[in-house]
Amino acid sequence: MKEQEKIQNTESKKNRYSDEELEEFRDIILNKLEKAKADLKLLTEAISTGDENGTDDTSPTFKVLEEGYQVLSKEENGRLAARQQKFINNLENALIRIENKTYGICRVTGKLIPKERLRIVPHATLSIEAKLQQPRA
Repeated sequence: MKEQEKIQNTESKKNRYSDEELEEFRDIILNKLEKAKADLKLLTEAISTGDENGTDDTSPTFKVLEEGYQVLSKEENGRLAARQQKFINNLENALIRIENKTYGICRVTGKLIPKERLRIVPHATLSIEAKLQQPRA
């Protein structure tokens, strides 16, 4: 228990992560970025190739239902693609913060965001403390 307290005290006194720690976060972000870009590619392909199902020879009623589903599906894929693009932008901004050596510093409190949080949400710019103080939408 004392060892954990020492680590927390050391981290709370630091004002930035070391270059080695930043490299660890860079690797995490690059892996997530690669996967996110692949997912975005799949979503955009699904949007652009949505009308290749060949329902020309089916009954008119079924065709209307099929077209309605395709519109809904394209809208949903469009929303997912926009959300994925925002995630990619946030990851790329995190890489810039790593370059500037400002990565992992809460933009509200100025304290270091715990490593555990950054490993799970590597694009985080707020500590849990600051996040909980935000008004809920």
